[in-house]
Amino acid sequence: MDKVLLVGVDCSNCSNRALEYAAGSADDGKTQLIVVHVIDWSPFSFNTAQENAERHKRREAELQRAHSEIVDPLVNDLRQKNIIARGVIRHGHPADTINAVAEEFGATDIIVGKTGSSRIKSQLFGSVANTLVQISKIPVTVVP
Repeated sequence: MDKVLLVGVDCSNCSNRALEYAAGSADDGKTQLIVVHVIDWSPFSFNTAQENAERHKRREAELQRAHSEIVDPLVNDLRQKNIIARGVIRHGHPADTINAVAEEFGATDIIVGKTGSSRIKSQLFGSVANTLVQISKIPVTVVP
């Protein structure tokens, strides 16, 4: 592959536009799209052994559901357009996890949508796109 584009999706209109942008850049047959969805999940929790077992079951169920309802349909649509695509689902902090997946797959660019969160909220808490721009070692394209 000449290029590996990683696209973060979260079912928002912004991430749909980011996926469309990436698909338009990947219709040359030499580019692979990695479609990644991150389920926000904190590993920091104080639970009993039973609660941890239940939490693991919920986590596995979330992964399966995210594949079947979010990522797999998107990847199938891309493949029908003759675009080389692969889906990845992970748990974790969205920006950190997207960055780690990009490194894992040797991505040459990360493409994400700009969220619709308010300006004040973004300034106080940051956004996934803003964080990626700061931590990524590869280019990050933020699609409005």
